[in-house]
Amino acid sequence: MQRIILHLDFDSFFASVEQLCNPLLRGKPVGITAANGSTAIIAASWEAKKRGVTSPSRSYDAKKLCPDIVLVKADFEKYFEVSKQFLNICKDYSPFVELFSIDELFMDVTQTAHLFGGVDSVIAKIQKRITQEIGDYISISVGISYNKLLAKLGSGLDKPNGMTYITKENLDQVYTRAKLTSVCGIGPKITLRLHVIGIHTLLQLRKASLGLLIKEFGNVEGHFLYNVGFGRDDTKVIPYTEAPDVKSVGRQYCMAKNEYDWRVTMQHVYELCEEVGIKLRRLNKKARAVGFSLRGSVHIHEVKTQKRIFDTGDEMFAVFESFINKVGPSPRYVLENQYIRKISVWAADLVDAKYVSLSLFPQDQRKENLVKTIDAINDRFGDHTIRNGFLLKAPKLKTVPNGWAADRYDRMELARNA
Repeated sequence: MQRIILHLDFDSFFASVEQLCNPLLRGKPVGITAANGSTAIIAASWEAKKRGVTSPSRSYDAKKLCPDIVLVKADFEKYFEVSKQFLNICKDYSPFVELFSIDELFMDVTQTAHLFGGVDSVIAKIQKRITQEIGDYISISVGISYNKLLAKLGSGLDKPNGMTYITKENLDQVYTRAKLTSVCGIGPKITLRLHVIGIHTLLQLRKASLGLLIKEFGNVEGHFLYNVGFGRDDTKVIPYTEAPDVKSVGRQYCMAKNEYDWRVTMQHVYELCEEVGIKLRRLNKKARAVGFSLRGSVHIHEVKTQKRIFDTGDEMFAVFESFINKVGPSPRYVLENQYIRKISVWAADLVDAKYVSLSLFPQDQRKENLVKTIDAINDRFGDHTIRNGFLLKAPKLKTVPNGWAADRYDRMELARNA
């Protein structure tokens, strides 16, 4: 039996949720800005998009195109709640529902569509329940096809509130009007490289030999692009109820401004380390490797595998300090008069905590008990209720779900709380 895969994608999700919650914003151009005070626009309403506002973009540029644009700070916790409602609706029509991001998911309705009157009926029922249970200012676009690649392509072709079928019979017609960048996995950089070798359309991509694509892009990317040309994708829809194979966890933060104060930067790094440690412990994981990336006028990128596995923020931060404070014939980094704008922290090479032997040293046992107590208090009263003294007087970085649920931990939390 040929599979029936749906890709359901909210239209201008962040902006639509804000317009749903605040009727005064409806019909107006809205730009969603970062929650930390930065005015960079990370999402735009349809009204703003029609006037040329793109995301991401600078608010300065957006206001030149659209002087009456209304800027609203992102509220990812609000969006997270809407995503949970969305998931709860969709799971009533198939056990095979896979979260792809905070505002989109895949559904395999091959075995269940007939129970609800067919594919069109399933989509109509979901759209009706979204209106009834979430709100009448929220809409979705749907792609329907025989695999995930084409379903995802279809949902983006006729926005907003569109529904596109892609079959083997109309694939060439769809490829004629779709752009290379319409395909998930083909970004601007890949597109430019394809242009260099004379490929400007999806139908031209189909004619390219596998050898040429592998020579230009390597084995994995070459095979992916070759399969895209023929609309091939055999990946399964993985139910959200299945525990994800988490290989790493991380947290990143973009400063509201160029930060020259290195104490402030170090405080931010410490707090991000703490958040990664919380994620590890909630997943019952420990890590062997830790990585850092700081971008600004100086670029710091370091990854180190530890001799001892870890699951706390202070252990991660100690590694970061060793990079920054390295002494020797020449310092690793020159920090004077340098600024930082974006920070990323991650832990990798994870193992299940249950397979790790307990330490017999009293000081390690005391530390583990202290961490458990702090976690219990923070779980009850909110993250960062208890903080390290190094963060005294430092503003709290609000712990929010990843805006695009790109982190598998965030997807797991969304599924767990649905």
